[in-house]
Amino acid sequence: MHISYWERVLSEVLKFSSTNVKTWLERETGSILNPVHMKAQKQLDEMHKAIDGLLDVSKMLLDNSGKEIERRNMKTYGRARAMNKLARLFVDRIRQIKVPDKVTYDSLTEFVHETQKAFISTEIDVRNWFPRISPFFILDRRKFLAVFEKAKIILKETEGFLSKEYVKTRTLEDTSVLVDKLTALENQLENLKQRKAKVETEKTSIDAKMIETKQRIADLKTKGSVGQLSQTGTEIEELSKETKHCLQHLQKPFIKLQSLATHGSGSGLTPEELQKLAQYLENPYEALSTEEQGYPLLRQILEKLHRSISEDKLKLKPEKARKAEQAINSILNTDSLANLHQRCKDAMTRKTQLSLSEEVASTQKDLAKLNENLEDLARSRGVFEAEEISINRNHSETVEKIRNHKSEIERNILSFMGKKVTIA
Repeated sequence: MHISYWERVLSEVLKFSSTNVKTWLERETGSILNPVHMKAQKQLDEMHKAIDGLLDVSKMLLDNSGKEIERRNMKTYGRARAMNKLARLFVDRIRQIKVPDKVTYDSLTEFVHETQKAFISTEIDVRNWFPRISPFFILDRRKFLAVFEKAKIILKETEGFLSKEYVKTRTLEDTSVLVDKLTALENQLENLKQRKAKVETEKTSIDAKMIETKQRIADLKTKGSVGQLSQTGTEIEELSKETKHCLQHLQKPFIKLQSLATHGSGSGLTPEELQKLAQYLENPYEALSTEEQGYPLLRQILEKLHRSISEDKLKLKPEKARKAEQAINSILNTDSLANLHQRCKDAMTRKTQLSLSEEVASTQKDLAKLNENLEDLARSRGVFEAEEISINRNHSETVEKIRNHKSEIERNILSFMGKKVTIA
């Protein structure tokens, strides 16, 4: 089957990188774009010159009317003030027209649109106010109108150029602009990759420092007196559980006895015993470890508890009363807490001695400093993590913009030039 030349051209796909597609595009379209750009620049220069001329002639109206106002001639004073006000309005309006630094279809279109609005307003003002100022400032007004009419002619020529000639090459120009944006985006993407690598390096460094700091903290906590203090703390935790377990069947009776002593009567507890009872309810280990040999306060409390149970003052359920009596009997008659009591006192003594040692005080200062350093490192890591999240988000957005720009450039080239292009 015979394939025509244009079918063969369309079937060929040209591959470019973003760095060399601009050079190729300029070479392929230069003969079309360059003359248009040159004419666009010429139109812009002429418009700029016309606007400058209009500004100068407006200043002339402002100056001449100002001089007439100063003369205080009653015949011309009112019209001179009107002319002065109108001229100042012209000057302010013309100064607001921004001439683009670089000519493109979009910048020239926006410039023409702004100039059109300014000229329409000026046309209305001239039609409304110049007749009222007549017959004064006739030469000045004629000079202004001559410059204004010339500016309108140049504006109309520029409008025609935009709509008839420049618009035809807009796709090519937009494509060239897109290529520039694509290059900028790829540079931005490379910068993001470098920033990400730098952040990852910083995070790795911080992680290493955190591991080292945590190891030093662990070493300090397990060695010397601090290590012994930590072991003693663990032992006290176990003793607390054991003490609570041994007194578990007395928990409810203790609460009832405390309530009886506080709100009722007949408990027989002294203020010292009542205070100790509250301690046994709140922290059984601490209460037992601070008892004298033979735990006399606990014995006194248990004896009065036994009497209250026997007299049914606590209104306990039979099963709870039975278990409480067994626990009381075990403690009072078989001295079942003797060994536990001694271990609690020994642990409390060791903890107190270790806590007051100079070695522990010095080590705790070192630990506090290390923990502070660890918190600082964690905060720094958090900052880098937040930056990494931001970089990753910007990276994804930039990749998407690059993909869209490439697709649009490829479509534009195909529609305007009939050539299939792939930008790698």
